[in-house]
Amino acid sequence: MISIGQTAPDFTLPRDGGASVTLSALRPQKVVLYFYPKDDTSGCTLEAQDFTAALADFQAAGCTVIGVSKDSVAAHDKFCKKYGLGIVLASDAEGSVCEDYGVWKEKSMYGKTYMGIERTTVLIDAKGQIAQIWAKVKVKGHAAEVLDAVQAL
Repeated sequence: MISIGQTAPDFTLPRDGGASVTLSALRPQKVVLYFYPKDDTSGCTLEAQDFTAALADFQAAGCTVIGVSKDSVAAHDKFCKKYGLGIVLASDAEGSVCEDYGVWKEKSMYGKTYMGIERTTVLIDAKGQIAQIWAKVKVKGHAAEVLDAVQAL
């Protein structure tokens, strides 16, 4: 499990468009790392659209936005194209980054329990340390709240 003040666990993951993204290589930029359950579902689509709509403001604040799910790169490419997304979407197909960040959790729906990604956002400062964590994120207004935190760093 991660905590505020610790160095963010590093990773290199394949991303939309066929390239890869390495967290430590982004320094000294700030990074918003948001974990979401699945491409092209209602909440995940709205969250990705909200982060994309605010992308210029995040970039002006010296911040990169990366969405992480267990979806494949092909699914990310399709999702980006369908909704005109401008943020980086990384594929954690093996789930190791989800495990490192403590977002792979037991969930329940309609009385059934299963393992899945708990919608979580992590703000990483210019030194690579965790500055803020939002767990069990509610999508509405979340991107604006994260942008406020980025601008306050």
